[in-house]
Amino acid sequence: LKRIEGQVRGIERMVEEDTYCIDVLTQVSAATKALQSVALLLMGDHLQHCVADALSKGDDATLKIKEAQQAIERLVKS
Repeated sequence: LKRIEGQVRGIERMVEEDTYCIDVLTQVSAATKALQSVALLLMGDHLQHCVADALSKGDDATLKIKEAQQAIERLVKS
């Protein structure tokens, strides 16, 4: 996340310095991919821990699975 924060600050600086648009868009794309990677890690963590924990406790994991499904839908739409 610190790296992404640095990327976003770099994009801000590029915009302030009126950097060539295509170069700024390239950096926006890189930051977007980095955020998507974080989202995938969080989703994997949710499945491995929250859903698995609910199942191991004998709880109904339906809610946790529904939350994961909704999060995936939001990621795909963005």
